[in-house]
Amino acid sequence: MPLIDPELMKILACPCEQHAPLREVPAGEAGAGDEGGLECTACGRLFPIREGIPVLLLDEAVERR
Repeated sequence: MPLIDPELMKILACPCEQHAPLREVPAGEAGAGDEGGLECTACGRLFPIREGIPVLLLDEAVERR
């Protein structure tokens, strides 16, 4: 089951300069937290999902690369 609605995933993008698409990271994967997260396909930052809402703030992201 997807973490985020597929229609919403089509329009979400990383807030970095590249505005790259995001991919879902399931809960429990390195750094993803209890609800999972969204990883930027360009810069590798992982954005947490809290209470079902993605937190797309660069200050809240975890560097994965």
